[in-house]
Amino acid sequence: MDALGRGEKARQSFLRGYNCAQSVVLAFDDVLRGHGLDPRTVARMASPFGGGMGRMREVCGTVSGMLLVLGLVEGYDEAKEYAAKKELYASVQRLAGAFRDQNGSIVCRELLGLADGPDVPVPEKRTESYYRKRPCAELCACSAQILAEYLDDGDASVDMST
Repeated sequence: MDALGRGEKARQSFLRGYNCAQSVVLAFDDVLRGHGLDPRTVARMASPFGGGMGRMREVCGTVSGMLLVLGLVEGYDEAKEYAAKKELYASVQRLAGAFRDQNGSIVCRELLGLADGPDVPVPEKRTESYYRKRPCAELCACSAQILAEYLDDGDASVDMST
């Protein structure tokens, strides 16, 4: 699936009611299945990251979802893998930088124009009004596209040199 297809899949998952992190992760369900993870497990794994980590409005859940997939695909699992850790962290910074370049921030509250500090832990009801006032569906698509481009060839239309 190409980057635009992944982006649309993430957008549609969000519009169906998944949180932002889940939506991005589920756009890569085929990749994750190849690593032995089913969509239900993946959705549960990503569920705490919505709303900038449980509506604390910190790192955007779409960025967290993007990095969860990256970790599975390129992550390391041995404590002493310094070179792998260094390479992974460089990729994290490139991907987060690409998101920041396109959206101005990677922080949920800044992307939503909210005051500092956590939000109430109660998720908002998904209504037409909710979707009109939130850029989250588009941010889901953006993160999925950035990651898809990175995984496909590392440098499609997104500048990964930052």
